[in-house]
Amino acid sequence: MKRSSIYIGIAAILGLLAGYLLFGKSDSGKMEAADHEHASEAVGQMWTCSMHPQIMQSEPGDCPICGMDLIPAESGADGLSPEQFKMTNNAMALANIQTTVVGNGQDDVDGTISLSGKIAINEEAVAIQASYFDGRIERLNVNYEGQEVRKGQLLATIYSPELVAAQQELLTAASLKESQPQLYQAVRNKLKLWKLSDAQVNNIESSGKVKENFPIYATVSGTVSQVMSAEGDYVKKGQSIAKVSNLNTVWAEFDAYESQLSQFAKGQRISVATNATPNETIDAKVSFIDPVLDNVTRTVTVRATLDNQSGGFKPGMFVTGKIDAGNRASDTQSLLIPSTAVMWTGERSLIYVKIKGEEPIFEMREVLLGNRSGGQIEIASGLEAGEEIVTNGTFTVDAAAQLQGKKSMMSKTGGKAMTGHESHNMNDMVERMDFDSDVEKSFYAIIDEYLDLKDALIQSDVSLVATKSESFRVALEKMPMSQRERTHNYWSFLHKTSKGINGNVDLVHQRKQFQVISDKLIDMVRNFDEVEQRLYVQFCPMADNNNGAYWLSSEEQVLNPYFGEMMLKCGRVVETFK
Repeated sequence: MKRSSIYIGIAAILGLLAGYLLFGKSDSGKMEAADHEHASEAVGQMWTCSMHPQIMQSEPGDCPICGMDLIPAESGADGLSPEQFKMTNNAMALANIQTTVVGNGQDDVDGTISLSGKIAINEEAVAIQASYFDGRIERLNVNYEGQEVRKGQLLATIYSPELVAAQQELLTAASLKESQPQLYQAVRNKLKLWKLSDAQVNNIESSGKVKENFPIYATVSGTVSQVMSAEGDYVKKGQSIAKVSNLNTVWAEFDAYESQLSQFAKGQRISVATNATPNETIDAKVSFIDPVLDNVTRTVTVRATLDNQSGGFKPGMFVTGKIDAGNRASDTQSLLIPSTAVMWTGERSLIYVKIKGEEPIFEMREVLLGNRSGGQIEIASGLEAGEEIVTNGTFTVDAAAQLQGKKSMMSKTGGKAMTGHESHNMNDMVERMDFDSDVEKSFYAIIDEYLDLKDALIQSDVSLVATKSESFRVALEKMPMSQRERTHNYWSFLHKTSKGINGNVDLVHQRKQFQVISDKLIDMVRNFDEVEQRLYVQFCPMADNNNGAYWLSSEEQVLNPYFGEMMLKCGRVVETFK
């Protein structure tokens, strides 16, 4: 029995050993293969946020913008070149990114060039009302801009010790005019040189009294465009008291791009319309083309003189102009794309090309621009007919490129892909820009006006927002030209964008323009060595159709300019500049 039990035990052990050799090794191989497969998947897996698909991380976790759990992103972009990157279909839909296949589009162009500009005072019809003698202004009858004056109207009365002495000389010379007529005539002529009329001189002589306060009369009729002195001021001979403009004619001044200049000529017909009366057009002629190009905006002023007898044109009004440049005949057809597809950095013109048919894979392309015609731009080189380009949502695609460390508008060479909380700090992915201290200090006043504009948006007051936007633009225009050129084209971008915030558009449009201004201003301040006051970068994930939007505030408390009272406290502080 013992021997039989031993044989059974040995048989069992041999059976287990044989089973392990036959099946265990196979199962182990399968497990190792499975582990290897999972590891391979983990290496290529990226994680994104359903609300903010521009966030791409290599590990699961929380969205750095809204705090939601990240979800697995679509499969990685294997086989892509270093310049190419892929977006998710979800991101494409949320950002409303649209693409267009380009071709030889000469047939689609009617030769009409659209320009934007403003009504300005006709400087040829401006008169400076000045004092013709030294003295103190005792009374000033022009007190505000826009006041109407007529030729011969009393503008001011001035006390002049010099004129008092000259009157006394006249009275003395009058008593000697029979014996010394030459002396008498010289004294009268002296008073006439001070713009006193014969009637005024005769009145002094006949009354025998010296007038202490002397009147200054308007020499022209018009509208006061600038009050240049105040009551109690001491003025010198020739010093300006007021500027009077005749508004029977005004200038319509338009900004024309450098690439359009070959299509303009003096005497060319232009159709002008104002935002106040968009359905009414006025036919005019180009009267002046500025011979000097603005080095900052790369534009030239094109001017037309408009009849304004009815007073319908107000200086400062926004206007649009259309010029029929004619069809540009050429042996080779032009390659034209919508202007919305192009991003300008000041030195480069960039577009995004969709590389593969249905897949959302993109590549940045630098192009050389030709002439602009209406809403289209000619491409001289860098793009071929039949290629598909982004025409709507270009800046969103550029942001995705920046987040993935690819070449972008702000970085020629690209950088590391952004993960986690790095997505808050643009300095980790773009080269730092240097602003000298003069530029930084000049922007302190501009930032103050920006903060006032933000407060107006919080109140959701369209008229107030337009007024504060104008103040913001005026602050920009006060910046010296030499400093504007050292802002890496930011000045030009802010100035042009601010023109879109006016009283003729709705609050939604005003807030969209404010968002663009905010993004640019935040980029600038990030690169400042110091700021005048503590500033907070605040963020609302629900603004811009749930894409999120940033703004600057001088207060830590969140007051949302994108929603106002609707969601006043929506948002949080994401960055602080001390």
